[in-house]
Amino acid sequence: MKVACVVEYVGTAFHGSQYERDVRTVQGELNKTLEKIFKQHVKTDMAGRTDAGVHANYQVFSFKRINKRMTEKNIKEALNSLLPKDMHVRDVWFTSDVFNPRSCATKRIYQYFIFNNPEKNIFLRDKVWWFPYPLDVEKMREAARYLEGYHDFTSFVSKDKNDDRSPWRLVYRIRIVRISKFILVRVEGKSYLKRMVRNIVGTLVKVGAGTWDPAYVKEILEMKDRRKAGATAPAHGLYLYRIYFTDGSS
Repeated sequence: MKVACVVEYVGTAFHGSQYERDVRTVQGELNKTLEKIFKQHVKTDMAGRTDAGVHANYQVFSFKRINKRMTEKNIKEALNSLLPKDMHVRDVWFTSDVFNPRSCATKRIYQYFIFNNPEKNIFLRDKVWWFPYPLDVEKMREAARYLEGYHDFTSFVSKDKNDDRSPWRLVYRIRIVRISKFILVRVEGKSYLKRMVRNIVGTLVKVGAGTWDPAYVKEILEMKDRRKAGATAPAHGLYLYRIYFTDGSS
């Protein structure tokens, strides 16, 4: 049997989610905390990778159940008593031995927040992308439709020499909503490539600002050239919002 946990974190002080030696990461903090609880090394698996500065409302990790006497409530309380202040475990449940949050995920939802206002709000500095110029949400929505479906997203992938995955990805839906001075870009897909969501947002902002016509996004897809798309949106506006799994867990 395995233990699955939902963890939320403020990504500002993390060098990403995946474990790396000599830098502070989400998985590194989880591993250290579990080792304190169980007095042994604990291997963890995570549902997805987030870059440095990216936040999460709903990251999922799992590990083998070690202490059979500990309940789900016990494990949650133990984790939250020892984790750093920029991390919190929201939920814990027992699941099957075959559960792996990465391979069992069927949908991952990311949300990107833009503070679209002429004046900066310093209290939102590490939580949203401040964009002071007018943005046309209707044009951004029109452009986003070209990105929905199964496409080669080469133009929206930041190259990584260690990543040889296929650039073909399935995006179920992109929603763009204006809420007062904020614009929310919500991307729903099965899986993503490096900085793909942030590159999509950067491109949609170019459309919203009037630099590009919405139909140009279709051309960007077809050109398969990262240099043709918009600049990468800042990490601090992005949140891993929700993950759904094959067994119905979410």
